[in-house]
Amino acid sequence: MRRRLAALLAALVLAVAGTVAVAATWDRTERRTGSAADVLEPPAPPEVAAQQLRSVEPGKRLPLREGERRMTLEMDAAYTPSAPTGTGTDDYRCFLLDPGLEEDVWLTGSQVLPGNPDVVHHVILFEVEPDQVAAAEEQDAQTVDPGWTCFGGTGLEGDFARLTDANWLAAWAPGGDETRTPDGLGTRLEAGSRVVMQVHYNLLQGAAPDTSATQLRWLPGDRDLDALHTYLMPAPVELPCRAARDDGPLCERDAAMADLRERFGGAAFTADALHLLCGELEEPSETTTCTRRVSQEMTVHGVAGHMHLLGREISVVANEGTDRERTLLDIDLWDFDDQGSRRIEPATLRPGDTLTVTCRHEQWLRDKLPAFDGQEEDRYVLWGEGSTDEMCLGTLQVTYASGEPTSAF
Repeated sequence: MRRRLAALLAALVLAVAGTVAVAATWDRTERRTGSAADVLEPPAPPEVAAQQLRSVEPGKRLPLREGERRMTLEMDAAYTPSAPTGTGTDDYRCFLLDPGLEEDVWLTGSQVLPGNPDVVHHVILFEVEPDQVAAAEEQDAQTVDPGWTCFGGTGLEGDFARLTDANWLAAWAPGGDETRTPDGLGTRLEAGSRVVMQVHYNLLQGAAPDTSATQLRWLPGDRDLDALHTYLMPAPVELPCRAARDDGPLCERDAAMADLRERFGGAAFTADALHLLCGELEEPSETTTCTRRVSQEMTVHGVAGHMHLLGREISVVANEGTDRERTLLDIDLWDFDDQGSRRIEPATLRPGDTLTVTCRHEQWLRDKLPAFDGQEEDRYVLWGEGSTDEMCLGTLQVTYASGEPTSAF
């Protein structure tokens, strides 16, 4: 039983780690204000339709610090996205990039340069360690078109074996500025490593060629920096149809799950696996939550939330319900166009402390947003890869007192 649970959780991490668009923007300014307190007349939802994302201005570059440099990695050739299964409006494509590193370096920031903003929904960069490079090259060679399909991760064996140390290098969403880690912190990239650039293409505007690139800020590997790690906090999503609109063909959970499998294959497994991780029952609700217990001392330096278009509120709280409670993230009016990581006053957590992520999703948003044109009919919403599916995810940027995580979950 223990072996089976470990395998399920490992598969969960694989799916979770490759599905989120978080622009880890440490230096940021508020882009929108508003209050969600008016319950009699909910405030107008943020403008988040795909046709509006293309008009978001490119992110600004930040000054280089002493000794920092930039490297630019670009796709080898243009790629025209399409729905891999023939169903849906989303394509996740992985491209193998070679930084040509002969020595270890510290990554200290990043920026994504979308070639075609009409179709590039978000980008995540992953490390391919030297002993995985041959497998990555083989995966890349199996397709005629550039890159390979990669719903739920890069598709490499052993990919993302832990939630406490997801091997992300960077992430970006439209409107995200160049990222810059706090002084003294960086992400280690070994000599001989490669980078996988996972691009989520949204096809609501149609299919068009794209050649995207990324710029990575770096410092020499002999600098004395503390290693940043990405700590993932997913929660299940079980959003039911509204009472007056619950007679649609996808308002039953089983039907919604079958639809997910048709569009995303094995990545649909996440919707069930999250209940194993969180110990939550499959209860339909607008509010979802997951509490995890910290297993080793760590310090949180930044936090971000991720939901999709039906998201309304998200929070991440340490030691909720105790006299040591501290809110690390509290967004009461979710803005899909502003998913940057918030730099916080460092919060040190010790073994036995808890972290809780809570999200609220609203079906009425599908009546307001142009992205749901043609999909206004309610459906039972589960955790899924597409822009019109949903997620609930807290993402923490942490350092460990011991230097490295000692537990996978």
